[in-house]
Amino acid sequence: MFSDKDIKQIKSKGITINQVNAQLSRLKNGMTFSDLVSAATIGKGIESYDADEVKGFVGLYEAKKNYLSIVKFVPASGAATRMFKFLFQFLQNFNPSKDSLAKYAERKNDELISLFVEELENFPFYNEVISKIKQENSNFDSLLEGEKHLLFVKSMLDAKGLNYSFLPKGLLPFHKYGDAVKTAFEEHLFESTLYASSNGNANLHFTVSKNHQLYFSNELGRVREALEEKTNTTFNVSFSYQNEATETVALTAENDVFRNEDGSILFRPAGHGALLENLNKLDNDVIFIKNIDNIVVSEKNIEVSNYKKLLAGVLIEAQEKVFAYLKKLDTGKLEDTDFKIIALFLRYRLNVPIDTEFDDFKNNEKIAYLKDKLNRPIRVCGMVKNQGEPGGGPFWVKDKKGNVSLQIVEFAQINFSRKNQQSIVYKATHFNPTDLVCGVKNYKGEKFDLLNFIDPEAAFITTKTQNGVEIEALELPGLWNGSMAYWNSIFVEVPLETFNPVKTVNDLLKPVHQAN
Repeated sequence: MFSDKDIKQIKSKGITINQVNAQLSRLKNGMTFSDLVSAATIGKGIESYDADEVKGFVGLYEAKKNYLSIVKFVPASGAATRMFKFLFQFLQNFNPSKDSLAKYAERKNDELISLFVEELENFPFYNEVISKIKQENSNFDSLLEGEKHLLFVKSMLDAKGLNYSFLPKGLLPFHKYGDAVKTAFEEHLFESTLYASSNGNANLHFTVSKNHQLYFSNELGRVREALEEKTNTTFNVSFSYQNEATETVALTAENDVFRNEDGSILFRPAGHGALLENLNKLDNDVIFIKNIDNIVVSEKNIEVSNYKKLLAGVLIEAQEKVFAYLKKLDTGKLEDTDFKIIALFLRYRLNVPIDTEFDDFKNNEKIAYLKDKLNRPIRVCGMVKNQGEPGGGPFWVKDKKGNVSLQIVEFAQINFSRKNQQSIVYKATHFNPTDLVCGVKNYKGEKFDLLNFIDPEAAFITTKTQNGVEIEALELPGLWNGSMAYWNSIFVEVPLETFNPVKTVNDLLKPVHQAN
């Protein structure tokens, strides 16, 4: 039961009591796991193209792009805190008067700190941190090596220093070009000119937290003029926040609603699925989706960006056929061969299994059936070969009605206690690195309401820690998982080189993040 104070808090977020009760019910009753039928593999759900085919799709996109409204959608609200996990542990546990760095690393079995210190000068933020330290510590050069390393890390992360742990990943120094240092945010602006611009304009939309909006706006103001001049491109940049009405409650181990110290209900951001509302407000023909930390130095980006054009070309070709078929279906004048051609296109191009009794349908039933299957948003997703990285994988999945479709499934959605589901996962060859191109308009040029294509059963439950207490948290169907469950999907193999996330700060030392 909720108190009057609770009800007031719930309503202030734009959430109804029924919605909260539905969340609690799902948390208490457990999540619905995905029913995997098989892994999607090359030729069975994932397409693979040779060099000539890639060239053809890239050429198609380049020929069409100036007639299209294009936007790059970048989820960028993630805090950088997790990047520095081993550095926080170092600050807490390393005592330079008692330990050498080598002994600490050996005792803690911490290879990350050894690499961090060894390669310190190769980090893009090295000069900024050293400058900050020397401003405030005139005796820095006379300190012991261990003291210097400890002070370096403290100056990086501490609120009284550069406060990197507060910043989102997008505003951290990511790459260094001589004396110039660029943030991930600036690199995304530059990257958009390589594949996501048309007629000299690049539209970008970043989802950010309210706490960081001003910082992003300041960074845009700092870099915009020089970058526009360098690339001969006008940047149209917009920002949005995760809607508070998408937040969810959590449960304690005793199945009680978790509350903050002041007695108020804890509402948590409900994962990237909450961003569907942000995506739904964009009214562009082509939407590229890419995470903020998956960005490489400019000289390596030209080749990587070619594969974004490939995905867009595949989208345009499929979309043109879908639109033509829908317009033909609108006329009502179709022969048996027309129905067969459209059904084959659905089955083999859009990966939509056709009802076994389709051939026995009356013509008006066939038209209604095909229109329902065709008239949906389309996503083309890059898939890279599985190298043990965490991330959603491509699978054929059966829903409660027995319908089989191509989906991107997170590990949290899979019931690993069932041996047949385990076996299917182990046969998976690819995973999705959050590399999507989306078509969200129908054949009449009207935007789909993306909220109509969600599978609400694809919400999942995760175990988190809040103020040292273990809680069960509810996440909405993931943006590229259950939130796009009823889209039409095409999965395309792309090289592993297109996936270069920065999960820990040491990832910035990889060649793709180091300019020559």
